[in-house]
Amino acid sequence: MPEKHLFEYAVIRVMPRVEREEFLNVGVIVYCASQGFLQTRFALNEERLRVFAGELDMAELQERLRAFERICAGRREGGTIGQLPLASRFRWLTATRSTVVQTSPVHPGRCEDALATLECLHAALVL
Repeated sequence: MPEKHLFEYAVIRVMPRVEREEFLNVGVIVYCASQGFLQTRFALNEERLRVFAGELDMAELQERLRAFERICAGRREGGTIGQLPLASRFRWLTATRSTVVQTSPVHPGRCEDALATLECLHAALVL
């Protein structure tokens, strides 16, 4: 039987009016220490977002989400945060904040393949 690995994930949300606590799920971030894995997937349904919050700047929102990708990937493109160890990057990305792009609380699980788990969570929680 394949080995199961502990992983953690959070849902990435767009919350245009923080005070109303209304949000749309737009992505997922998954961290698995034993597989050295930290990645995110997002999908912006612009039509749905415009109905939900017409005042959103879609280009700016797209750039904020791409910053999650760059930080996950690390290297110089991820800036100062991207240079941190995987666990620290995940904790920074999932820290509580009061901005338009937020994450859910972190949830644990067990998986065989972190990438397959990311894709499954993205399909179930975002698409």
